[in-house]
Amino acid sequence: ADYIIDLGPEGGDKGGTIVACGTPEEVAKVKGSYTGQYLKKMLR
Repeated sequence: ADYIIDLGPEGGDKGGTIVACGTPEEVAKVKGSYTGQYLKKMLR
């Protein structure tokens, strides 16, 4: 993906907020993003 919009922080009633957006590298820097935590490991 070239651009990610990460919604959360959880699913259902606890979600729907933009937690992070940007390139995979930018999202990987957002500590509150579960997607970012995963991407950080994959981008090493």
